[in-house]
Amino acid sequence: MALEPVPQPPLAFLGLGSMGLPMAGNLLRKGFSVRGYDVRPEGRSAFAALGGTAAGSVAEAAAGAGALVLMVVNAAQAEAALFADGALAALAPEAAVILMATCPPDAVAQLAARVEATGRRFVDAPVSGGVVGAEGASLTIMAAAAPEVLATVRPVLDALGTRVFHVGTRAGQGATVKAVNQLLCGVHIAAAAEALSLAEKVGVDLSVVLEILSGSSAASWMLRDRGPRMLEAEPRITSAVDIFVKDLGIVLEAGRDQKAALPLASLAHQLFLATSGRGDGAADDSQVIRSYRALNGEG
Repeated sequence: MALEPVPQPPLAFLGLGSMGLPMAGNLLRKGFSVRGYDVRPEGRSAFAALGGTAAGSVAEAAAGAGALVLMVVNAAQAEAALFADGALAALAPEAAVILMATCPPDAVAQLAARVEATGRRFVDAPVSGGVVGAEGASLTIMAAAAPEVLATVRPVLDALGTRVFHVGTRAGQGATVKAVNQLLCGVHIAAAAEALSLAEKVGVDLSVVLEILSGSSAASWMLRDRGPRMLEAEPRITSAVDIFVKDLGIVLEAGRDQKAALPLASLAHQLFLATSGRGDGAADDSQVIRSYRALNGEG
């Protein structure tokens, strides 16, 4: 008589926003049993519509789960979900907590220590790729954990990304690599906006300028991706201005902790902050160009 397969513990997913929802949906499509929770009822409803089990609370989502994915806004939300809202206590005794949100390295290390003190495992695994990568399961994942711990959650990570890197064995190392990534992304976007704003000020055809730059030694991935949206009045939002306000703030915090001077990151942060302060924080991050227009008297 054939043996029945042993049922696997469910996977819990917290944070069903613009990136978390498609990520959780990809796990469902890859055959995982997923219980999801979001503070917004519409997030839970959208997850249920994808075929997932929408939980009524953080603890309900985590109850008996073998792994918990945290795709929340920041470290404070992760801490609240794990400890104040009862997710950690509700998990299976040897469950793994996979933190995929962008958080300060020191905060990640502190969360990991508290999680591991209970006998659970912790994987520091921030992602890059934005909404497009989340939707296409093509995220880049920067994972830090002991090799044996990473091996236990590798199927989950492989279901979410096409480039999974083991960047270290200590919690916080993944967050540091993500900070380096965001430093370059933010500076590249700001630099592209500055270049295009100069061309705009002169009055040349921006579409022609963008075509020239995108095929020259001045090109960058961010120029090719964000540049066309800088030419649109209201482009599709794939990553908001306020994301870079937060992420570049994390970059600068990491720099302070390591006593590393980051003048370009600081300037880029100020430009994103100014854009947000003018009421455009929810706009696509390409719209940092609006701050240049304001500086040049054209905003």
